[in-house]
Amino acid sequence: MTFKEKYLAGEIPFEDIDLYIEEWNGSDDERRLAEYLGLNADEEDVWVDESDEALKEMLDSRKK
Repeated sequence: MTFKEKYLAGEIPFEDIDLYIEEWNGSDDERRLAEYLGLNADEEDVWVDESDEALKEMLDSRKK
């Protein structure tokens, strides 16, 4: 499961995004970071252009 899937399912806290980023940095995964995290284009834009908090708010609005 991706970071986004686990976060939306309530399995991990948002702060675990940092662990996923570290894991991606240390891997040979060829996907872009946003793809690795499971983010769509809108979520990636909010994250890059605004902040972690803005992404968290966007994801929280979709939480189960």
